[in-house]
Amino acid sequence: MTTGKRLFRYAAIFKKTILLGLLMLSIAVAAELTGPFLAKKMIDTHILGIELPWYETAQRGDSVLYQGKWYTRQDHVSEGEKAGAQVRVLQVGRDYYFVGQPIAEDGQREVQNGKLTINSSSETAEYPAQRLTNSEVFAFFRPETKGLIMLAVACMGLLILASVFHYGQKFMLQKSANQVIQKLRVDVFAHIQRLPITYFDNLPAGKVVARVTNDTEAVRELFTKVLDQFFSSSIYLIGIFTALFLLDVRLASVCLLLLPIMVVWVILYRKYAAAFNHAIRSRLSDINAMINESIQGMSIIQAFRREKETKEEFNELNEEIFSYQKKLQRLNSITSFNLVQLLRNIAFILFIWYVGGASAGVGTLFTFGALYAFVDYLNRLFQPITQIVNQLALLEQARVAAERVFELLDEEGIEVDRGKASCYQGNVRFDNVSFAYQPNQYVLKQVSFEAWPGETVALVGHTGSGKSSIINLLFRFYDVNQGAVMIDGRNVMEMTKQQVRQHMGIVLQDPFLFTGTILSNVTLGDPSISRERAEKALRDVGADQLLRTLQNGFDEPVIEKGSTLSAGQRQLISFARALAFDPAILVLDEATANIDTETEGIIQQALEVVKKGRTTFIIAHRLSTIKNADQILVLDRGSIVERGRHEDLMAKRGKYFQMYQLQQGESASTGMALTSP
Repeated sequence: MTTGKRLFRYAAIFKKTILLGLLMLSIAVAAELTGPFLAKKMIDTHILGIELPWYETAQRGDSVLYQGKWYTRQDHVSEGEKAGAQVRVLQVGRDYYFVGQPIAEDGQREVQNGKLTINSSSETAEYPAQRLTNSEVFAFFRPETKGLIMLAVACMGLLILASVFHYGQKFMLQKSANQVIQKLRVDVFAHIQRLPITYFDNLPAGKVVARVTNDTEAVRELFTKVLDQFFSSSIYLIGIFTALFLLDVRLASVCLLLLPIMVVWVILYRKYAAAFNHAIRSRLSDINAMINESIQGMSIIQAFRREKETKEEFNELNEEIFSYQKKLQRLNSITSFNLVQLLRNIAFILFIWYVGGASAGVGTLFTFGALYAFVDYLNRLFQPITQIVNQLALLEQARVAAERVFELLDEEGIEVDRGKASCYQGNVRFDNVSFAYQPNQYVLKQVSFEAWPGETVALVGHTGSGKSSIINLLFRFYDVNQGAVMIDGRNVMEMTKQQVRQHMGIVLQDPFLFTGTILSNVTLGDPSISRERAEKALRDVGADQLLRTLQNGFDEPVIEKGSTLSAGQRQLISFARALAFDPAILVLDEATANIDTETEGIIQQALEVVKKGRTTFIIAHRLSTIKNADQILVLDRGSIVERGRHEDLMAKRGKYFQMYQLQQGESASTGMALTSP
């Protein structure tokens, strides 16, 4: 499905609001475009209508008294009404003259010595003429005053009506646009929650953020500005062309040539602008990713004095964006206002040529009112064209941004199972499991072990031996390539990922805290975890000993990542979080690696409470912390090379023994260095 169709489907969700906005826009445009027709009637009928034939009649409401006789204009004399001699009132220069007889043919007028000379294409005629005073001229205009006032009031009313409906359509279209983007952002963010971990392995966080913020904002511009202008401009064009055809079919047909020119124009513009916009959006994502990375690693950048190099890297990306923006700006400059003005001037030249060349005198081809209305509509015609052209740049930016958003939505996600799964006992079995992050590069090779409910299993080994990969498979962050992972005798591949994780808890080496309070970081907004339960979990892990110094206690605000708290405090909150959720399987991923000795002692005491009745997996570099584990698995290059309790493995004097002795030797050396004078 094309990007346009998908955007249309989103818009269709709020079609009632959009259709109401378009209806109000149509009414506003109709009211606005009626104005020139009223102006035409005011000019032709009520102003220039004074030159229509006048007939001598009896006194009546719309008759004019001149030199003792009453005269009524031709368009006010009904059929069958008795009328006398015909007279005329003609304008010559700035003056009006009374001619007491009909004229044969109109043409170029000239007055000398009380004689009106009319030179037409076929003959020259002279008529006695009397110059009218201002009061006499006004007397002939007076019967039309009421009509002029009524039309002026109608024009004002239409303008007010158009303003009201313009406000309404603007409000409705903006409202629907914001609703569409709100829905789109919710869908994008919800989809991000369903994406597998592998997606985030290959895409920096800054680029994902750019899709949710920058790209959806560009799509919002599409609905709030571009489509608004396109809708209103299209309705304006329809209304203007309708009016032009009502005035003159031939001239309106010539003006229709503008439409194919616009279509070709838009196609060519989009062809070249799309490439530039793709490059710009891509570089913006790179900049977001780099900024995010720089902020996360600011302490490292400053510690190693890499500020200059980081700035140069940023400047390089920024320069690339600038170069593409210059190319796009050059394209916009060529194909925007200048081209519209060129077409506008051509249209007016053709119009002047047509009117001047096809008519012997003004008024034989067009009345002045029709001429005014046509020029007015011709002027108005280029306003929506200009608006459409000016929105082409935003249209392309929004289209490219929408492609990137839908590209994210098209990533295969994981269906969220909202059902409640019964708590399992916690029996975990890896049956001949092999796994590779990259094809044929196995990080786990035929791994088999079993953890019984309530047991503590420790995973040890050098970096890259496969410890974390076992945990990733247990949580189904990744799926096995060969073999099976079983929980209570059931293959995890037969369970949804939410069911697998529903009764698991994890404490990471670098715990992640969300913005909020200490308590909200324990409950994570789960309504089933009461305040009392969360506070008990904090006390059980000994957090009250380290957090009691805080001003607000457990309600102390936590900013992003808990940067105002110490490593020990963050780790204790993470332990309390795992305990509050009461998992059947608990994973401690090097949870004591970054903690001082005093805090580690507190946590070790709390662990005895946390582990009770749970299957616990511990990934640990400090082998001294796992002496009491029921089972220790020693991994090397993706395989389990030793297994057993601490005493058994020490007695074997194998790889575990060597690792333990090495750590003990380092500890002894460190202790001696600290106590030496």
